[in-house]
Amino acid sequence: MGLTAILAESSSSLDVLYLIMGLVLGAVSCYFLLQTVNKKRTASAHRRAEEIVEEALQKAEVIVKTAQVDAKAEFIQKLEEFDRQSAKVRDELKESERRLEKRADNLDKKLDTLSIKERNLEKNEQRLQEREEALAGKEKQVDEVLGRQREQLLRISGMSADEARNVLLTRIRHEVEHDAAGIVDKVLTEARETAEEKSREIVVTAIQRYATEHTSASTVSTVDIPSDDMKGRVIGREGRNIRAFEKVAGVDVIVDDTPGVVVVSAFDPVRREIARLSLEKLIQDGRIHPTRIEEVVEETAADVARQIVERGKKAAVEANVGGLNRKLIDLLGRLSYRTSYGQNVLQHSIEVAFLCQVMADELGLNGALARRCGLLHDLGKAVDHEVEGGHPQIGADICKRFNERPEVVNAVAGHHNDVVATSIYTPLVAAADAISAARPGSRRESLERYIKRLEQLEGIATGFDGVKQAYAVQAGREIRVIVDADRIDDKMASKIAYDVAKKVEQEMTYPGEVKVTLIREVRAVEFAR
Repeated sequence: MGLTAILAESSSSLDVLYLIMGLVLGAVSCYFLLQTVNKKRTASAHRRAEEIVEEALQKAEVIVKTAQVDAKAEFIQKLEEFDRQSAKVRDELKESERRLEKRADNLDKKLDTLSIKERNLEKNEQRLQEREEALAGKEKQVDEVLGRQREQLLRISGMSADEARNVLLTRIRHEVEHDAAGIVDKVLTEARETAEEKSREIVVTAIQRYATEHTSASTVSTVDIPSDDMKGRVIGREGRNIRAFEKVAGVDVIVDDTPGVVVVSAFDPVRREIARLSLEKLIQDGRIHPTRIEEVVEETAADVARQIVERGKKAAVEANVGGLNRKLIDLLGRLSYRTSYGQNVLQHSIEVAFLCQVMADELGLNGALARRCGLLHDLGKAVDHEVEGGHPQIGADICKRFNERPEVVNAVAGHHNDVVATSIYTPLVAAADAISAARPGSRRESLERYIKRLEQLEGIATGFDGVKQAYAVQAGREIRVIVDADRIDDKMASKIAYDVAKKVEQEMTYPGEVKVTLIREVRAVEFAR
């Protein structure tokens, strides 16, 4: 057992030994094999590297040769371009040189010409000096001759120098006045032939293109009373109701013996309208006592305030004037309750606005601006009972306060010639205002004022030297002047007519225009016996 085991163990050890020896031999074989392979790869890599280097050298040589060829071609091209530019510069220099030579020749010719002119000027100055000396001598001789003649004339006439001068000046003055009258007549005739025809065309066109009906509001409001019993209720016990109404409404109520009518009187047209409407509402309601009167007057005042704004807006829309301040619209609405000689001021303002636009269009001006000037020209009448001053200045101050254009402010201030017109629209507004006011039936004036205006017209005309009589006709639209035919000739007659018209313009205020007709009549009277 022991030997068998030993042998068996010995046999296993040999196998292991053989295995180890086989592994060592394999490893050695692999090593030598790898060395052989690496040598072959290294040799192959050296050959490939040599081939790549050789190929790179060949390519580099080709690139160098190509670059040399391109550089030579570019050099040749640049050289040719330089030659072309050099030739162009040489040509330009030659052309400049030719122009300079030509200019130098021209300067030489001009210098020669100037030299000739200088010599001629010197000769002319010498001749002029000689002529001046000769003239001075002749003037001295003329003065001596005139002095001797003056002395002889004074001896012959027996007058002193001052007396002769006065006689001469008097004669010259009469001649100049006669010639001036002729010039005035000629100038006026030419001006009428051109300006009158054109202005008439513009004005007539404006009137034809705009026509509107005017309402005439009375200055005193009346309220119809259905019965005497209602009149008593309006008065109230011991006048309680009427006193309360006058206090709240700020008006005067006149109750007289006239049947069926109560008169409401107030300086403020808006306040008068509120009172009239309030009284009508109280009469329709039948409940008339102080508390009810206060309620109705407050309600009516609010309604009238709304109506004022609506009327102002309507007027602005009708006149096609936009961008107005709310206060200006309110003042425009107030004008609907204001009358001037019986003419409604708001309707008058709308008419003036359209007349201004038409005339501005005819003259090539801004029609919208002219319309604005015309609509606002009487704005001051809305508050002239509250503010001191004339309505043109009041209206101009209001327009200036609300940033209206300078043309509008000047037109409002100067439409009655109160200030100097600085804008072309100011005379347009003045003309349109006169057209609207002068239309027959548009305005009414008191008899006393009418008579005074006629007397003033006749007084202005008779104040001129040579006028025998003067008559105002056509309701003051025309003044007929009769002159002394022995003292005034035809040319002086034209001058007197012109002077009368100018004086009427300066001293009188009137709607429209006044025609001055001067009559110079010669009558020959003989008697057959």
